[in-house]
Amino acid sequence: MSVATNMVQEAESDENFMGQIITGDETWVYGYDPETKHQSSQWKSADSLRPKKARRVQSEVMLIVFFDMEGIVHYEYVPQGQTVNQQFYLQVLKCLTLAVSHKRPQKRVAGAWALHHDSAPAHTAHSIQVFLASHGIPVIQQPPYSPDMAPVTSGCSPN
Repeated sequence: MSVATNMVQEAESDENFMGQIITGDETWVYGYDPETKHQSSQWKSADSLRPKKARRVQSEVMLIVFFDMEGIVHYEYVPQGQTVNQQFYLQVLKCLTLAVSHKRPQKRVAGAWALHHDSAPAHTAHSIQVFLASHGIPVIQQPPYSPDMAPVTSGCSPN
């Protein structure tokens, strides 16, 4: 309750508060390639062999996406078999800071934007906190077990 109250107070006292926030989260992305019978039909001669139809495959990959009020700032697909640990997340944050300076030049200076991400262990690790502090990036506090404050996990599409 106190985190939500603090955010409301910040938004009321600073009209640019919401525009300074860059939200990030991980989500699973599923890909399907279902081909209908009509889509796979093709002309063939009477004596040619029937074409083999490929079976449906489902692929899944984890996507890390960061966005603000203007749209997507940075995204990365997590390589197959890679765990999102503090070392991996640190590299993602380094790429994010570069993306912010290129895509949002007005947010290039320290303290011009704040990061909102959940309290996953990789996000709260000491190395991550040191990196964010050394780059002057404040973190918007995330209350535990609050999916309504993390738009990516609530079913919103990053597109």
